[in-house]
Amino acid sequence: MPHTFNFAASPFDCLNEGEQRLVQESVQRVRFAAGSVVLDVGDAPTHLFIVTHGHVTQTEGDEVLATYGPDDCFDGRGLVSGRVGSRFTADAKVQAWQLARETVKELIASNGTFGALLLSGIGHKLSALASRAEQHERQSLTLARVDEAYLRPAHMVDAALDVVSVVHLFQSQHTTSVLVSGMAKGLGIFTSTTLQRAILDGRPLNTLAVGELASSPVVSVRASDSLGDAMALLLRERVHRLVVLEDENQGGAVRGVLEALDLFSFLSNHSHLITVQIERAPDLDALAQAAAQITQLIVALHHGGTRIALMAQLVQQLNARLFERAWGMVAPAGLVAHSCLFVMGSEGRGEQLLKTDQDNGLLLADGYTPPADLEAICQRFSDVLERFGYPECPGRIMLSNPEWRGTVSEFTSRVRQWLMLPQADSLMNLAIFLDAHTVAGNPALLAQVKRGLMDVATDSDTLIARFAIAVEQFDHAASWWNRLLTRSDDARHISLKKAGIFPIVHGVRSLALARRVTATGTAERIAALDADGTLDAGLGEELVQSLHFLMGLRLQAGLAEMDQGHPVTGRVDPQRLGSLERSLLKDALAVVKRFKAFLRLRLRLDAL
Repeated sequence: MPHTFNFAASPFDCLNEGEQRLVQESVQRVRFAAGSVVLDVGDAPTHLFIVTHGHVTQTEGDEVLATYGPDDCFDGRGLVSGRVGSRFTADAKVQAWQLARETVKELIASNGTFGALLLSGIGHKLSALASRAEQHERQSLTLARVDEAYLRPAHMVDAALDVVSVVHLFQSQHTTSVLVSGMAKGLGIFTSTTLQRAILDGRPLNTLAVGELASSPVVSVRASDSLGDAMALLLRERVHRLVVLEDENQGGAVRGVLEALDLFSFLSNHSHLITVQIERAPDLDALAQAAAQITQLIVALHHGGTRIALMAQLVQQLNARLFERAWGMVAPAGLVAHSCLFVMGSEGRGEQLLKTDQDNGLLLADGYTPPADLEAICQRFSDVLERFGYPECPGRIMLSNPEWRGTVSEFTSRVRQWLMLPQADSLMNLAIFLDAHTVAGNPALLAQVKRGLMDVATDSDTLIARFAIAVEQFDHAASWWNRLLTRSDDARHISLKKAGIFPIVHGVRSLALARRVTATGTAERIAALDADGTLDAGLGEELVQSLHFLMGLRLQAGLAEMDQGHPVTGRVDPQRLGSLERSLLKDALAVVKRFKAFLRLRLRLDAL
C-alpha cells in the first residue's frame, strides 16, 4: 500500500496546499478481505474510500453498476446524503484510504471543483474542468512560436519607387503592405493606410516616392519569439502587423509579415493557416500539402485542450472546403453547377476528428446530361481523396460506386426503398444517408431528396423501431460493461464507438427521423428533440456531454496508436486511464445505458 496519499488523482488534484494538509491530517489506511462488504444498502457511511490496491464492485440487486480500482473513490454521494444506495463488495483483497466525512464536507464547502468532481454526473464534472482546460489552451497557444502562425510573404521595394507602382504591386500580389529598403532609419513599411495619406498629400502619385511616407523603423519580432510576446508587442506599439526576422544565428533576414488578423485568428483557432493554404492552392499537389496539415492541426488542438465540439466543427469546415476545391479541380464546371457532392457518416454530422474512410455521394439535377466520362471523373475524385489521406470505403459507399450517384428522382426512389422495403444493408445505407451534408455544388438537390424521404419516414412506428433496433446490436455477453469490469488483458479493451458513440448517434438519429428533424449533427438533433419535448432537457445535455467525452477519449486513443505506428482503432483499456477518465467513462456509459432504456420504451423496441 502506498505510504503517501496520491494528490495527482481526481478529484484530489484540484486541492490547494492547505486543503491537501487537511486530507493528510485526516486520512487513514484500511484493508478489506476478499468478498467482504465494504458498504451496504441503507448504511450511514462515515468515510470516503480511495482504493489503492484491488477492486471494489458496486451492485444493485443482481445488476453490476460499476467497479472501482486504484485511485478510484466511493461512495461520495452516500456520504453526503447520509445513506448508501448500493452494495460495495471487495472482489479480492483490497487496500484503501479512508477519509472522514467531516473532512470531505469541509473540502466540498471550500472547493467547488472538488465537490463537482466527487458528486456530480458527467455534465457537471466536465463543466468543472472546463475553466482549467481553457486556461491551459490559452497558455499553450500563447507560448507557441511566431513562425507557427501564418506569415504573409514580405514584398520588398526601394524607397525611390513611386506610389503608383506600389499600388500595382498591391493589386498583383494581393497584399496590403510592402517593406521599404533604403530608408535612413533602416527598414520601413508602406501600407494601404499609408496610401490614404499619400492621396491626401496632393502630389502626383506617379512621382511621389514611397520612401517619403513609409514608416521607419519597422516593429519586428524574431521567428522563435512566443506568440504571447508578439501579441503584447502589437498592443503596446499600436500597430497592425509585425515584421518577422530570422534568428540572428540564421542571419536575421526578413522571414515574412505577421498580420494582427492572422495572429488573433491563430490564437482563436489554428485552422486559419490551413484555410489560407486551401484557398490559395493552385493545384491538387498544393491541396495535398494542405490536407496533410489537418491531422497535425488536430494534434495541436488536442494538446492545447481545445473543446471536442470546436475541433470537430473546424475539421468539418476544413474538409468541406478541401473537398469542394478538389472537386472543382477534377470535375468540369458544368458538372459542378448541376450536381451536389455530399459527404455522410461522421463527416456529414460534423463529428469526425481523425481521417476515416470515404463516405460520399453525388446527386445530378433531373434533366441534366452529365459528361460521358462521369464514371472516370468520379473515380479520379475518389483517388484524389485517398491521396489526401482518406482511404476508400471498404463498403464502396463513394460516388465512384454507381449506387451512390444518380439523379434527384433516382435517389429519392432509392432512399424510400431503403426505408419501406428494407433488405440486406438498406437500413445501414439509410442511416448513413440521413447524415448527408453538402460540400460542393447545389445544396437544393440534397434538400429535395431528404424532403422526399421525410414524406414517408414517419408513417409507421414499426419502420422507425426497425430502424432504431440497431442500437442493441452490440449488447451480448461480452458487452462493453463486462469488458469494463474485467481485469483480463485480452478482454478489457473497449470499442468506444460500439459501446457508446454509435448508440447515442443512432438512437438520436432514429428519434430525429421519427420527428422529421432535418439537422445532421447529433448535438443539433438533440437540441431539436429537446425543444419539441421528445427528450428531457437533462437527458439531452448528458447525451451531448457523453458523446463529446467519448469522442475525445477515442481521439486520445487514436493519436496514441498513431504515435506507436499501430493502426488506428480508437479502442481503450480502462485500466490504463487516469482516475478521472475512468470515472467519466463510467458516467458516460451509464448515460448510454439509460438512453437505450428510454429508446426501448419510447420506440417499443422490445416488441420487435
